[in-house]
Amino acid sequence: MLSPNSRYVETFVSGDEQVLLFALQRRTVPHRNSISYCENRQKVSLKNGLKILDLLASQGEGVGLVAIADALSLPRSTCHRLLAELVESGYVRQLVDHSRYILTMRMTSNGLEFLSLTGIADIAQPIIERVAAQTGELARLSLVDGEAIIWVGKADGHRIGFRYDPDMGQAARLSCTSTGHAWLMTMTDEQAIALVLKQGFGPPNEFGPNAPTTLKALLGFLHAARVRGYAMIDEVFAPRMSAVAVPVVSGSRCVGVISLAGPRVRLTAEKMHEYSVLLREAANELAQLSNMAGFPSRPPLGKG
Repeated sequence: MLSPNSRYVETFVSGDEQVLLFALQRRTVPHRNSISYCENRQKVSLKNGLKILDLLASQGEGVGLVAIADALSLPRSTCHRLLAELVESGYVRQLVDHSRYILTMRMTSNGLEFLSLTGIADIAQPIIERVAAQTGELARLSLVDGEAIIWVGKADGHRIGFRYDPDMGQAARLSCTSTGHAWLMTMTDEQAIALVLKQGFGPPNEFGPNAPTTLKALLGFLHAARVRGYAMIDEVFAPRMSAVAVPVVSGSRCVGVISLAGPRVRLTAEKMHEYSVLLREAANELAQLSNMAGFPSRPPLGKG
């Protein structure tokens, strides 16, 4: 028969079978070290759960259990348990073939709800739409979020109606997007390098032929952007595509970036120089509105 202490242990550590078994065998209340062990396990589980969400966010067709576990170096039993919890919470669903897991729209819904509460979308969208209409190209707004910059709004001046944009809600690749370059150009070389190294350059075959693969090449782009006052890329993020971007600076800090992207046969270097004037005007408007809209402005890497 179990002692009262044992019943206490069963209630206290019901979420951790190993500590529970140890405590029941000893018939004692868990030591402080055991409590710390439980807390550490919970932190690790949370981190691994977030890693799974990040992985699934980049795989639109879904991923199997084994592939997820191998990609994240997780035991398959642990991965299965975390996926089951994410499914139960509504963030992940299992496809009908029961072999792959895919994100639900819950994360997207949460993000859109947050943007609606801040008022960013309502204030910024007319400005983005105006730039798109004036240029006939895809205009996008991104906002700084800690150590990343996220695409949050867009308007396509070349099309009417709904258009799916797989990059919306995603963090821009800092090393090879005009958005990333426009943000990095507002920092010191040291700050920019630290962020790029943390995110990585990514596989070269996933980007354009002119994508930088070394820090020296990247700094060449950034130094040129600082001289011009805006970022320009040609077949860097994607083949046959070009883009131009201007940072939105509120006070002394970059809070976002507004950019234009299109086919290089249409969005030529001459056009990008011309459109940079429109982007600067839009960036100034957004900067003036940023405080009212509550634009996120936490500096990267703890820098002021």
